[in-house]
Parts: sequence; C-alpha cells; structure tokens
Amino acid sequence: MSTTKTIQSALISVFDKTGLEPIVKLLHKQNATIYSTGGTEDFIKNLGIPVVPIEDVTSYPSILGGRVKTLHPKVFGGILNRQDHPTDVEQMKEFDIPQIDLVIVDLYPFEKTVASGATEADAIEKIDIGGISLIRAAAKNFKDTIIVPSVAEYELFLGMIIEGNGSITLEQRKYLATRAFHVSSNYDTAIFNYFNTEDTYFKQSMSNGQVLRYGENPHQKGFFFGDFNAMFTKLHGKELSYNNLLDVDAAVNLTTEFKDSEPTFAILKHNNACGIATRKNMKDAYLAALACDPTSAFGGVLMANGNIDVATAIEINSLFCEVVIAPSYDTEAINILQEKKNRILLTINDVPLPQRQVRTCLNGVLVQDKNNITDSEKDLNTVTLKEPTSQEVEDLLFASKICKNTKSNTIVFAKNNTLIASGTGQTSRVDALKQAIEKAETFGFDLNGAVMASDAFFPFPDCVEIAHNAGITAVIQPGGSIKDELSVNYCNDNKISMVFTGTRHFKH
Repeated sequence: MSTTKTIQSALISVFDKTGLEPIVKLLHKQNATIYSTGGTEDFIKNLGIPVVPIEDVTSYPSILGGRVKTLHPKVFGGILNRQDHPTDVEQMKEFDIPQIDLVIVDLYPFEKTVASGATEADAIEKIDIGGISLIRAAAKNFKDTIIVPSVAEYELFLGMIIEGNGSITLEQRKYLATRAFHVSSNYDTAIFNYFNTEDTYFKQSMSNGQVLRYGENPHQKGFFFGDFNAMFTKLHGKELSYNNLLDVDAAVNLTTEFKDSEPTFAILKHNNACGIATRKNMKDAYLAALACDPTSAFGGVLMANGNIDVATAIEINSLFCEVVIAPSYDTEAINILQEKKNRILLTINDVPLPQRQVRTCLNGVLVQDKNNITDSEKDLNTVTLKEPTSQEVEDLLFASKICKNTKSNTIVFAKNNTLIASGTGQTSRVDALKQAIEKAETFGFDLNGAVMASDAFFPFPDCVEIAHNAGITAVIQPGGSIKDELSVNYCNDNKISMVFTGTRHFKH
C-alpha cells in the first residue's frame, strides 16, 4: 500500500453531471482508463473522450430496465481488492479483474423525488442500489480506492488532483471516505423515514452544518444544521449567532400564530415576547408592541406578520435591535434599516417547518409532536355565569397565543389586542402572576378591563383573586384541576368571566 495513489483507472456512474466535464478531461489527459454506464457513458463520449462500457468488463448488459448495471464481481473485485494482500493480487489475475482506482458516483435523487410529491412507485425507482453499493465498497477500501460520492464533492476532488498532479494522499482518501459514509447514511435515513410508520424509531441525518461563532456562551462550540437559506433571504447584517437563531425560532413560532391576522408586530427577548400588538397598520402595531416593555426590547428580535413600510422602518431605526424579520419590505424601508451596520435583516419565505421537536435529554433525546393547537373561539367553554364580551373574547384568544409561546410557568395579560405584561418561566404560577402585575405597573398600564391567560390550570383560587384585585375581568385557562370549582366560584362571586379550552400549553 502506497500512501499516495496515482489514478490509472476510474469508474464513473453519476446522476448529476454538473461540474463533471473538467474531471473527465483531466483524467483523460493523465491517461487514466475510464469505465462508465448509460447516460454517463454517453456524456463522456460526447466530450470526445474514450470510455469503456462496463458491459465490456462484466460481459453482461444493463438489465431489468437499468436496475442492474454495475452489480458484478468484476466491478466490485476491482474496487475492493487489497493491493498489499498477495491472495487478492493473485485472484485479480486469475479472474481477469481490472483494477479500479477511482469511483465517482452521484445517486438517484430520492429526497428530491419525494419532496416533489411523486407517487410511491416513482419514489421507489429513485432508490439507488448499484450506486450506493459502489460508494460503500470504495469507501471501505479507501486505502487503495478513491471515492467521490456525490456532485457536492466534484469540485473538492478536482482541486485535490490538480494540486497532486493526478495523485491523492491517504489522508485525502480517508476524508473522501468519510464524506462517502455520510452520503450513504444520509441516503438510507431518508429512505427509512419515507417508509417508517413506527413512532418508537428515531433516525435523523442533516447535512451542511453551519459553524457558528460560538454556542450559548463563548466557551461553547456551536453549529446549526438546517437549510437557513431556504427559509430566509438575508438582506443585511452580521452572521447570526446561536442565541440569535433561538430567538428567531421563537419569533417565527409566535408570529405564525398571527399569520392571518391584521398587521401584528412582535418583539422577543430570550425566546419570550416582551411586546406584541395587532393594529390597523404596521407602524401602530410596532409602537404598541414597543410600549409594552421598551427596556427589554433593547437588543431584541423584531418580527412582523406583513410588509414593513417606510413609516415603520423609521420608528424601528431608533431602536438598537439584533434582528428584524418580515415577509417583505418597502425598498426604502430596507435602505433605512441598513443604516445600522450589524443589524440583521431577514425576509422570511413560506417553507414547511418540522412537525416534530427534538432535544437532547440525559443519555438520549426527547421527541414530541409540535404543539399545533391554537385556541379558537369554538374551543372556548364558558364555565362562569358571566359571559365574556366580544372584545374580551378577542383579547383572550390573543393572550392565549402568546401564552402558548412563552416559557412556563407563565401568565399573560392582554388588552385591546396588545400584550400588557407577562410573567415567564417562574417556578410558581402565583409568582408568574405577581411578576406580570409588577411589570404592567412599571410601564404604567391600567389592568382594569384587561384579560388573563394561563398556560395550565389553577389548582387554587388564589391566582384569580390576585388578578381580580389588579383589575382583570376575564380569564382563559385549560381547566382540568380537581379544584376547578374553587376558581369558578370565586369568578362567579366577583363577576369575572372565565373560559376553559381543554388544552394545556406548557412550554418548558
């Protein structure tokens, strides 16, 4: 075994031929024998470069509609033989097996086919058998064989052989093998998840991880795995940090609740809303959201459910904020918001989001369905003698959407489609309530006529009593405590309306 491998022969069988031409021309220039199949063979011939059909090696034609082309001992023997094993060398001679130094493969696009909405029959035909086998064989034998496992490695490989004048080092071969096993495992995971119907299996494979400056804190490494560019168009600003991405995720989840509402603007800090309001125009929505807690808004993530116009941009520009997100912007609004060099401007695209949530836990992971229930008017069950007014119903549903997207234990106050205050992430619901009252008072809000939302039931009537004394007139909660009657009775005695939804919205 030599640490440096000079390419004298190559098997090329690819789906995507983008960027393949310069590789083929360089291999030909270096007098390498090229073997190929089907459409790739035609591609190479059209370049005027000699190519040996794989059928000439195997003495078998492509059969079963192209399902079997390369699956043959003479092909896999040429890839898997160990050149420092005397018995392998002897058998190569005995069975007249040609040495294959390089394998270039690009698999059938199974994931793209499934994403296109293709039928099951079409998806199955895009499950590559020969290609995946070639990848695994060449990667296993990386000491003697070079593998280029997908179109994503064409440019990388071309650079290697140009730099090495047709030779590849052992270190480079091992690196390409690592990339190859990623391609094969990712491919198999996609196929498995397409067929899988068992909730007790969990497999996930993600490519192209983005290295972040650091994680939650500077001493932690951080990475993002996902297609950020499919979801957002970045218009301006610095690179997003780990914490930025968490806040952007929270902003998207919250604002999605208001996707079909009138102009709504949200301001988030540490994954929780510190301001959100719905108005007739975006500028008024922003100013109302900012008024909720202008202190916390400093350095926050801002998101609108509709277009950001010039008037709104002028107001935003006076606030230091990390990120601004909207479905669209007026051209002049972009120019205004770009005045701050580091401010990140994102246009959000309409893409499907994962319907399962995953997080590490102990020595494994926790997986759950996404909380896709949004409380609506039809879900409200009035359990008190007093019915909520139409405005209170509107505010109760507004508060419920915020409550669902706020860290538990949480209490949310709302009035006239505006977040008045919230208590977030408290160990006691009473503490959350007291925190919300204190914040409302700090920023001069009148709680008389406001409504209250709770992410879980009240085990005792103390919360409704404290809220009533602060001015709250209507309450939304899931219900379900064995002592629900105590809270209901207090509300009846004090002319407060209360509705149950039947759905708890914990967010830990």
